[in-house]
Amino acid sequence: MGISLGSSMGNGRRGRRGAASALSEINIIPLVDVVLVLLIIFMLTAHVMEFGLEVDVPKVKQVKNSAKELPVVTVTKEGEIQLNEKQVNLNLLGDEVRQRFPNETGVYVRADKGAVWEVLAQVVSELGEKKLQVQMVTQPVDESARR
Repeated sequence: MGISLGSSMGNGRRGRRGAASALSEINIIPLVDVVLVLLIIFMLTAHVMEFGLEVDVPKVKQVKNSAKELPVVTVTKEGEIQLNEKQVNLNLLGDEVRQRFPNETGVYVRADKGAVWEVLAQVVSELGEKKLQVQMVTQPVDESARR
């Protein structure tokens, strides 16, 4: 980078460099323009992005079938809690399971994949306080799709 300070060479003569000096400066205006455009794009798209992880219900190979009516707690996408197709209050869930299924020690919990996690966590906590074993319902793997 050559910078001309406008001073003359030792004896008053201008050297070759002084006659046709080139200034080497960085032009930051295009850089600022690009940065501002990127900032505007980020500001416009930031509210559209979803933060967090999307989790699908896991698929498993083993599926057990049972003819016995088991306590199944369902959490819908809207956050409604149902015990075997009857709507139940969250605070009365453990007592309702004990009343309707006195000999059962476990409960199956199935939730819509769009259900709010907070509601699901409260359901599991309430059932755990009543000393009920919580088992999550999953989907079986579709073996025909692999082939």
